[in-house]
Amino acid sequence: MTSSTTTDYTVYTKPACPQCDRTKEYFESKGITYTAVDITEVPAALMYITEELGYSQAPVVVNNSDDQDHWSGLRRDKLVQASMNHAAALTRSC
Repeated sequence: MTSSTTTDYTVYTKPACPQCDRTKEYFESKGITYTAVDITEVPAALMYITEELGYSQAPVVVNNSDDQDHWSGLRRDKLVQASMNHAAALTRSC
């Protein structure tokens, strides 16, 4: 899912990754926008998540509005938190 405006999250993925697919499906089901970046096709993205963020497991999810909010793997607790933050932001903007 990509759009011309800034998305809520960036999801660094790789092919045939069930945890990556579940993370993206969760975001889609909650209306949370994201940009998917395939780390097997973008060497700079792989360097970023391994060298700068220190992760070795996909997916890596980065909150685009808070660069300190990121995680690796299928983290249901973080997904629920993202959903709650998204719902709160929608409430504030209405």
